[in-house]
Amino acid sequence: MLKRTANLGALALPTGIMTLITLMIVPIPAFMLDVFFVFNIALSVAVLMAAMNAEKPLDFSSFPSVLLFATLLRLSLNVASTRVVLVYGHTGGAAAGHVIESFGKFLIGGNFAVGLFVFMILMIINLVVVTKGAGRVSEVSARFTLDALPGKQMAIDADLAAGLVTAEEAKTRRRDVATEADFYGSMDGASKFVKGDAIAALLILGVNIIAGFCLGMLSHGLSAGDAAEKYVTLAVGDALVAQVPSLLLSIAAAVIVTRVADSRDLAGQIGGQFANPATWLPVAVILGAIGFIPAMPHMIFLPAAAMAGWIWWSLRKRAERLREAEIAPPPPQTDPSRITLDEVSDHTLVTIELGYGLVHLVDEKRGSPLVARVTGVRKQLSQACGFIVPQFRVRDSLELPPNEYRILLGGVRIGGAVARPDRILAIDAGEARPGHGLVGEATHDPSFGCPALWIDPASRDHAIAEGFLTVDAGTVIATHLNQLLGERPQAMLGPDEVRAILDGVRQRSAGMVETIHPNPLSLGALTRIFRALLEDGVSIAHPLPILAALGQAVQQTTDHDRLVDLVRAELGPMIVGRICSPTDRLPVVTLDASLESMIVQGMQDPVTGQPVIEPDLARGIGERISSLIAERGPNAISPALVVQPRARRAVSAALRVRAPSCLVLSISELPQSQPIEVIAVIGGEATAPQPVRALTDQTNRSDTKDRTQRSGAASSDIAQPEGLAA
Repeated sequence: MLKRTANLGALALPTGIMTLITLMIVPIPAFMLDVFFVFNIALSVAVLMAAMNAEKPLDFSSFPSVLLFATLLRLSLNVASTRVVLVYGHTGGAAAGHVIESFGKFLIGGNFAVGLFVFMILMIINLVVVTKGAGRVSEVSARFTLDALPGKQMAIDADLAAGLVTAEEAKTRRRDVATEADFYGSMDGASKFVKGDAIAALLILGVNIIAGFCLGMLSHGLSAGDAAEKYVTLAVGDALVAQVPSLLLSIAAAVIVTRVADSRDLAGQIGGQFANPATWLPVAVILGAIGFIPAMPHMIFLPAAAMAGWIWWSLRKRAERLREAEIAPPPPQTDPSRITLDEVSDHTLVTIELGYGLVHLVDEKRGSPLVARVTGVRKQLSQACGFIVPQFRVRDSLELPPNEYRILLGGVRIGGAVARPDRILAIDAGEARPGHGLVGEATHDPSFGCPALWIDPASRDHAIAEGFLTVDAGTVIATHLNQLLGERPQAMLGPDEVRAILDGVRQRSAGMVETIHPNPLSLGALTRIFRALLEDGVSIAHPLPILAALGQAVQQTTDHDRLVDLVRAELGPMIVGRICSPTDRLPVVTLDASLESMIVQGMQDPVTGQPVIEPDLARGIGERISSLIAERGPNAISPALVVQPRARRAVSAALRVRAPSCLVLSISELPQSQPIEVIAVIGGEATAPQPVRALTDQTNRSDTKDRTQRSGAASSDIAQPEGLAA
């Protein structure tokens, strides 16, 4: 975050210079001219306040450069306003914006003769008094500082030889002496900016008056009085608007001495030294006072004053926090393997929120049973996915009912349920005997939807004897967490995890990594590819074949979708091997040629260009696939749907919700040596919705029992929980 802020700060100055050049060349509307005039006034007041609040001259070392930019801004506004005045001055006083019009009316009462005298007085004050005096002081100070420089350096060397100062202190004092000499030399030149600006303002006023008379009378047919009324009034108002900030900067130049050399760059100097809260409160007050003047444009000054006040308030709060952090003692060292509710990470991806009735599940005094199980889930997910799953965070939430929990992924709720910490959940996984007589609170297992009962702990042995699967509240939450995150592993993979995978492979196969990263594939491109593979159910636990396939694929293309297809084709044996061994016959389902052509040649996503399946057609295919899986029984090999390469991504996305156990393959991903058996061809009759034939209760419940037991067992062998959370 700090690095990103520094980069934006470094771009601020070049952007500002280009804006100034644009103001000089490109015509801008009167409203934008008003905004820039207000900004110019605010900048001048801020510079003056910063100069007055500096405890020593070198505290505002960036002043010469700020003076240069402020002078350029004012001259740019003079050029822009001159263009507007000369082009649109014949239309009236509001042609050049409300700020110029208000200055012309409020300061000089609409009388251009009075305005000329006021402007001349300001010019005399600025040019003869302030600027000339500041320039003379800078010139004399620079001469005396340079004359004293050898003596100061010799004094530092003498103190160092006598042991009065350390080498580091002597180095610092030498740098301060050199900086002081640079400062006075820079201020001598900076005074010329203000003097030249004042002279330029006088010349610009003369040009505006003469050109206004000529254009008004020759081009627009105005009389001499009308031309003077319109053009000269606008010219004088424009000159006063520019001369007031010039006078403020001249005063600042007279009271501040700045340092040129500094360890930071110019943007860092300006940003750090304007971060003093005392600088912005006067800015807000002055802008607010100007905004409450009846003739002023309130919609410009008052928001600007509010923004300056907000800056002051934010900087003051930040300064208070920094002071408190310096005073507060350092936090005690904690064991990174333990988790408490007080330890909260703002950067955690997965969060488990508990109602206050479940808080004791993470209480250290009671052994933190949920922590051990969540740690086991994280370890199990890491092994299954092939990357280190980011740490989880467990916290209480007063918004939840006492016994409710919810699981958040990236701040978005993905699941939750009610858990009874004082009871045991007896799950009917298909083996419970009818008429068991077990009494409890009827509910459903939150992970797989099986019927269940919350029973008294004393009835646990009875439930086991009746064929129920019994788990406590901590195991219920951990199993639900495992099930929800196991369905979306790609959401937990980020650039840091991909970098860790590459670093691990680089230790043994550096050449393989160098063929693809950082050129032609960046870390972001690799992360996107790995996420796509995880979303398709391809584990990245074995990165070597994946990277080898990527190394071959990048020789042909760097397009994301094409790369994913080429990698999947290369990993075809591994993908098929998840459901069927190379010696067994793979049950295959295909689509009718006309149906497949309908998908490929049908609607397309305008962004990706991929086919999009109509909802009714997708539902019909999903219901047909589900019925085929149910007919084969729970112990049979799950069939794979083989389609054209272009249709694979759309069909897979459609079946991911309706038939998640069906593997969708393109023809190129099917291994040539794999024996297959075509069990069905889904044709035109499948496009119409058919009655859903759900999986049998025995299939669902057997799968539930197996996965729940594995989730609970994963945490039983964990001796120490990991970190803040699992």
